[in-house]
Amino acid sequence: MFTIGDFARHGRVSVRMLRHYDATGLLRPAHVDPAGGYRYYTGTQLARLNRIIALKDLGFTLQQVQDIVDEKVSLEELRGMLRLRRAELETAMAAAGARLIQVEARLRAIESGGHMPTNDVVIKSVPSVRVAELTATVASSEPEEIGPVIGPLYDELFRCLGSAGITPTGPGVAYYEDAPQGGGRISVHAAVQVSAPLQDGPFRIHDLPSLDQAATIMYGGSMDAVLPTAQALARWIDAHDYQSTGYPREINLECPQNRDDWVTELQAPVTRAHSIAPQSGG
Repeated sequence: MFTIGDFARHGRVSVRMLRHYDATGLLRPAHVDPAGGYRYYTGTQLARLNRIIALKDLGFTLQQVQDIVDEKVSLEELRGMLRLRRAELETAMAAAGARLIQVEARLRAIESGGHMPTNDVVIKSVPSVRVAELTATVASSEPEEIGPVIGPLYDELFRCLGSAGITPTGPGVAYYEDAPQGGGRISVHAAVQVSAPLQDGPFRIHDLPSLDQAATIMYGGSMDAVLPTAQALARWIDAHDYQSTGYPREINLECPQNRDDWVTELQAPVTRAHSIAPQSGG
C-alpha cells in the first residue's frame, strides 16, 4: 500500500485533493489506520484516480464524475455527455482563437503606429451599385460581435440567391450603420452586387448609394486581422484634412477558400474637415 503522500506523487495530484476526494466519497482510501488516522491507497486505485482526473479536466462536476465512475450513468448517457462537452470545448477553442487573432491585430496596430506610405490611400468617388443583402443587428462594432454574424449572413444570402435563380454580378459589399435601436448597436449588412429587379422579401435588393468622396485602401488577408490597416486609414484621413462621414465599406474583391489570401478594398466615406461645422459637447 501507499501512504497518501506516495499515492499523491504517483498520481500526480496533491494530498489536499486526495483528502477532498475522500471527504466527498469520490475516492476513499483502501485503508485508514484506526489509531493514527493515516490513509493508505493501493496501486489499483490509480485507475480510478486517472478516470476522475480525466473527467474533471473535461469539465464535468464532481457529482457527475462520481456518477460516471460509480457506473450510475449508462453508456449512452455518457456518450451524450461527452459529445456535449466536446461541442462546448470546440466552441471555446474557436472563441479563444478569434480572441487571439484580435489581440495580434491590436498588437500589430500598436507596433505599426499607423505608419503607411501616403500613396497607399486613394481618394475617389464610388458609384451606386445594386446589391442583394441580408441584415442583422449586433451589440457593438467590436470584431467579436460582428465576426460570428457576418459569415453566416453571407452563407444564408447565397443560399437564398441560389433558390431564387439569381447569380451575383460583382463582389461582396459588407457595410455597417448605427442601428435604429441605438445603445451602440450596429446594423450589419452582408451584400453582393446583382443585376435583378428591386425587391423586399427573404432578402432585399436595392441600390446602395454612391459616395461622392471615399478614402480607399487595399488590404490583403483575413478580415479578422484588418484592424491595423483600418486604423492606419483612419489616421491618414485625420492627417490629410478629411473627416469620416460613416463606417467604411468592405469590398471583397477576391475571396478564395484560404481567408489569408482575400483581397478587400476599404472605402471610407469622407468630406473635407473644414466643410463640417464643429459640434458642441463631447
